[in-house]
Order: sequence, then C-alpha cells, then structure tokens
Amino acid sequence: MKKLLPILLVTLFLGLNSYAQDYNTGIGLRGGWGTGLTIKHFLGGNKAVEGIFDSQWHGFRVTGLYEIHNQAFGVDRLNWYYGVGAHIGFWDGDHYRDYNNDRNYTVIGVDGILGLEYNFKEIPFNIGIDWKPMIDLGGSSGFYGDGGAISIRYIF
Repeated sequence: MKKLLPILLVTLFLGLNSYAQDYNTGIGLRGGWGTGLTIKHFLGGNKAVEGIFDSQWHGFRVTGLYEIHNQAFGVDRLNWYYGVGAHIGFWDGDHYRDYNNDRNYTVIGVDGILGLEYNFKEIPFNIGIDWKPMIDLGGSSGFYGDGGAISIRYIF
C-alpha cells in the first residue's frame, strides 16, 4: 500500500501535465490595437511559445511570449491561457503615442497575456481573443493596458 500511493500520485501528476492540445503550430492574423501576424507553437503538453509581429503608430513591435494553456469551462477544444514575455518596438516620433517630434523611438518592455481560444474540429483554424498588457521599460516608459486583440490562425 505504501508503494501504491506514490504511483497513483505520479500517474495523476503526469496525466495533468500531459494535457494534449488540438494542434502543434498555428499561424495567422492578429487584429486589435496593434495589427499583425501571430505564430504559436506548443513545446509539449500545455506549454506554448507565441511570437507576434504587429504594427502601430507608424512603426512595428516584435513580441515573444511563453504561455500555459488549459481547457476552459469543461468545453472540448476551448482553451484559456496566460503567460509572460517581452517586446521590442521601433516608432517614428511624429506618430508615436501622444508625442509629436522628429525623434525615433526604440522601446523594450515586458508583456503579460490572458486569452481564450477555440479550435474548430471541422476545419484547421482557431479563433482567439486576448488581453495583452505591457510595460515599456526602456526608450519610453509606462504601463499600457490596451493590448487586446482577436486572432485567427491556420493550425496544423
């Protein structure tokens, strides 16, 4: 009996961590306060990395995120996720936020993400909605909580 309990706990733990996703990689469009491209790849189980290339303020930003996915509301193929990451962005000062100058901006910062996505069974696409707040730490500074978007990805 003493050996059965650890075996059951390890089996339960492995079962929780081996949550299978409905796809390995997804590539698509992201539209919101920054419009661009998104690619998400699962590392195994419920862990994924996501890269976002988006345009805003006549410039662009590249973001990398590490995410944890879990089934949402007990609904098959519906997942919620959260994660953290970082970004680097480049903007023309004439169009960057509320600034109006000739300076070019290079900013770096940290990001969070909280989202919900549904993977269609009949077609190889998913649709997601997320909130991605960020904090610029260098080149400019401040908290920006307006990073919401809708993404549509081709999944394989």
